[in-house]
Formats: sequence, C-alpha cells, structure tokens
Amino acid sequence: MHKDFWQERWARNEIGFHLDDVHPGLRRHWSRLALSEGATVLVPLCGKSLDMVWLAGQGFKVVGVELSEKAVQTFFSEQQLEAEVSQSGPFRIYRSGALEIRCGDFFALSAADVVGCRAVYDRAALIALPPPMRQRYAALLSAILPTGCQQLLVTLDYDQAEMDGPPFAVSRGEVSDLYASEWNVELLEAKEVLQRNPKMRERGLTRLEEHFHWLQRRV
Repeated sequence: MHKDFWQERWARNEIGFHLDDVHPGLRRHWSRLALSEGATVLVPLCGKSLDMVWLAGQGFKVVGVELSEKAVQTFFSEQQLEAEVSQSGPFRIYRSGALEIRCGDFFALSAADVVGCRAVYDRAALIALPPPMRQRYAALLSAILPTGCQQLLVTLDYDQAEMDGPPFAVSRGEVSDLYASEWNVELLEAKEVLQRNPKMRERGLTRLEEHFHWLQRRV
C-alpha cells in the first residue's frame, strides 16, 4: 500500500479508524506488561490516537511514528500542547514533555531510534498493512527492538472475502507465523465486536473479532 494512500486519507479527513476515546482494551490489558514507570513505549502508525495521551498519563515516555504531518500537527493542537520541532535523519520530530511523535516513514526506523524501547503498543499498524507489508513490518520490529521488549498487539479477524481492507483481517495463525520464531506470543482476549461496529456491518461483514495479544522478544 503506497504512502500516498494514507496521506490522501488524512488530507480528506477520511479517518474512520480514529477513536474518539482511549481504547478500552488498552485499559484492560496494559498492566500485563508490568512496565517500570518512565519506560519508553513505541506506538507505530499512531495517527492522533488518544491512547498516547493515556500512556503518557500512566507515567511512560511515548514515541509515536506517523507518516502524515497533518495527523501529527492535529494531535498536538487538539491536546493544546506546544511542540518543540526538530529534524533527526529522515524524521521530523515533534516533542512535548513525555510525548514525542516522529513524522516520517515507519520503515526508516533503525535500532538506534528504539534503543531504549521497552514496549510497543500496536492497535492500528499491523491491521493497516496488506500481507507483504505485514511481513516487512514484523521483520523490522524483530530486527530493531531489544531483547525483552514487549508488545500489546490488537488485531481484527473476519472473512477477508467479505470486505477489502484496511483494516485488514489478521488471524491468530498469522500473528504466530509473523512473530513466534523470535517472540513469545500469548492471546489475552478474543472478543466479538461486530454489533458495536455498524460501519463494518454496512461494508458487508457477518463476523468481526478483536484479538489482544501479548508478545515478548526472546532473542
């Protein structure tokens, strides 16, 4: 999926994937990671997610990565935060207190960018990518994140024949295929959510499950 796709979605304000509140699953499952206060949390393809505000409020340093500069600027504006802006390699960095968003291509991240990262919160990254890019995305995380780093990964599972993504269907089996060789993978919850997603029903879905996974980097 070309980068222009997401730039155009933000330009047209077609952001139905954005939640107007903190994801309830984040509140339910974040404690599973048992992170120390002040730990750094990476939020890939973060948009203007309010989940970042919640994580910062729990005492963590949050590093989001987002392609759309409009999304980044809107986030700080809506949170009424004055961001310090700088350039580091391929990323334009917006920073305010414990919140930092790197504006640029996620696939440009290096190990040096995430050297102190202790966790990843992925609610909307893996499911935003078509299959070949999902493999590339998971391989990059495995290549650059340090041993012991954890993830709280949220995926959706449905019959892909009923609807084109994004968001794309990612099964439990695919999560295992992508990560199990280098990460411990545990399913925390599988929840039927079609009834509270009328837009998904309108797009033709007859089944929609939301899955919460805990992962930890072994090697």
